[in-house]
Amino acid sequence: MRPFLALLLFCMSTALSAQSISGREWATAISTQAKTDRKIIFRYIKEFQPSFQRANYPERVIITWRYESESGMPSVPERMRMERLEDLLAPVVEEAGLAALVLVSTGENLREWIYYTQSEEKFFQALNRTLATERRFPIEIHTAIDANWKTYEEFRKGVRD
Repeated sequence: MRPFLALLLFCMSTALSAQSISGREWATAISTQAKTDRKIIFRYIKEFQPSFQRANYPERVIITWRYESESGMPSVPERMRMERLEDLLAPVVEEAGLAALVLVSTGENLREWIYYTQSEEKFFQALNRTLATERRFPIEIHTAIDANWKTYEEFRKGVRD
């Protein structure tokens, strides 16, 4: 996780009215970097539906996309490709119940998607199958066991509602 999470104490959080297919409530938070005065925008799950069982998703998958930008934010064409990647993955990992996207951050020349999944192996199989016919995306993938959702919980503790 990025070291700026401590700066989230200075974030404002706003719940979005739209809910995803699984009934999760999304929210946004913005962090301002002290040295650069640049923003990092976070989209995260604020509330899960009562029937959601985190224990079913013990493995964390972080997909990172690095880009170059003077503002720290992606260009419109690059942002559109990022959205394409997320849209491609949604039906095969989220809607299929294989994984839950819980946090997306964009800023300082990096976008990260944090998923929690039932199985790293099945997640990669779905990802590879889905992206096989697409032009290559400039992503890196990092995985770890995180049965207690420590990464997500640390982020949430830093956000002021």
